[in-house]
Amino acid sequence: MKRSLLGDAFSAWVGLLALITCLGPGVRASDDMEKLQREVPQAIQAFEKDDSTLKELFANSAGYAIFPRVSKGGLVFGGAHGVGLVYEKGALIGRAELSQATFGAQIGGQAFREVIFFETPAALDRFKESKFEMSAQVGAVAAAEGAGKNAKYHESVLVFTKVLSGLMAEASIGGQKFKFTPVKP
Repeated sequence: MKRSLLGDAFSAWVGLLALITCLGPGVRASDDMEKLQREVPQAIQAFEKDDSTLKELFANSAGYAIFPRVSKGGLVFGGAHGVGLVYEKGALIGRAELSQATFGAQIGGQAFREVIFFETPAALDRFKESKFEMSAQVGAVAAAEGAGKNAKYHESVLVFTKVLSGLMAEASIGGQKFKFTPVKP
């Protein structure tokens, strides 16, 4: 029996979604917060080690969202998921979930870190209202020494990534969506 390319792509998409779901929100919220509170400082240190100019962005931005681990994979259809913490002027204000769906020429799997800096309080407010989405127009900068000094905000947002493992080849369209949940002080 001959399977169609569309059927194979659909099967791969279903398998990928199952994998991302398993890697995603499978732990209790309290365990998740404890883990994030351990991993986020390590992620910040790693970003600052790769680019010392990011210290200034962490200190002076209106806020930032940092995702210590985002899992991504794709074969024609792709997806990504990660959980992180959100800070306003250095103070923890919430938890965020990153979800991504893409379509196009892509194959592979990857884990990476991501930090989103908000230049203005209005940009951070959009994020906190869960009305924030990033499309292909907002390009991420690979963290490397001096990159933060030359990077420019686009629509009051600046994004840096750092690959942890894996390999992903892609020329796809799609975007990231975020869900913000405030935390109690």
